[in-house]
Amino acid sequence: MKKVYFLFPLMILGLLAGQSCKKDDGTPSNFVPARDRGEEAPLSIAIVERYLQTHFYNYEEFQNPPANFDYRIVFDTIAGDNSDKTPLIEQVTSKTVKDRVAEGVTYDLYYLNVAQGGGPDKPKFPDIATLTYEGIYINEEISTIPYTKLFDGSVVPVRFDLTAVVNGFQDVMTEFNIAEDVITNPDGTVEAVNPGIGAVFIPAGLGYYVNPPAGSEIPIYAQLIFTFSLFDFEVGDQDNDGVISVIEDINNNKLEEDDDTDGDTLPNYVDPDDDNDGRPTSEEIEIDAEGNVTFPDVDGDGTPDYLDSDS
Repeated sequence: MKKVYFLFPLMILGLLAGQSCKKDDGTPSNFVPARDRGEEAPLSIAIVERYLQTHFYNYEEFQNPPANFDYRIVFDTIAGDNSDKTPLIEQVTSKTVKDRVAEGVTYDLYYLNVAQGGGPDKPKFPDIATLTYEGIYINEEISTIPYTKLFDGSVVPVRFDLTAVVNGFQDVMTEFNIAEDVITNPDGTVEAVNPGIGAVFIPAGLGYYVNPPAGSEIPIYAQLIFTFSLFDFEVGDQDNDGVISVIEDINNNKLEEDDDTDGDTLPNYVDPDDDNDGRPTSEEIEIDAEGNVTFPDVDGDGTPDYLDSDS
């Protein structure tokens, strides 16, 4: 039974979606437009794949944990004394993920499943995950070999709204189960029993692309690597309207951004009045004493009141 302990907090930057700096009144003379995302996608994937072909992780420690092993994923280059190690490319899984910006552009998103997690549930794409993590970036633009650097992390569990993190991370968190149990000890340490442990290797188009977080050292077009231990999650209701956000994915495509019933540019999951009829969604649903939600349809037209502006 795996038990993982965490003690010391670090700065939390890397998982949050990139925020653009405030724009000036005019376009600077040295402005360079972003590269075409369709052309950049295969280049980014190739960089990720080169990393996977030339690096391994400490799988032997996971197979035979030494005393006081912290169950932290560590990467190293396959060379010298490590020349016989199994490369990551032979151990990862991939899934096809669509670009959120450029129509028709897709990515092979690679992830490493070290431990599935012993809990019964997986977070869904709009939930609030509790986890520990480390963030690394790959930048081949400043080196002829994959250059990597740790830029962020937390060794105490932190909460992340999965609608507010980089897309590649969100797309992989739904593949892992939570821990079998999470225990807070009298000394303040937190113990996770059989957490979901893994890593994700994110091409630039599913990361920050040209908008890394303000003040960070992450370069534009950087590929990202996140390792993580998933502890638990809470069901997301980002607008607190009583309709959990996964239900507000009306078209069931597991994207939160493109469901906007009233066309007011606010996606349903952050819109407290989904049909813009002046009556809050929270007043157009019914919640019983046990927290069960029902969706009245007063005019019987097949559209629940909270999505029907003329109900």
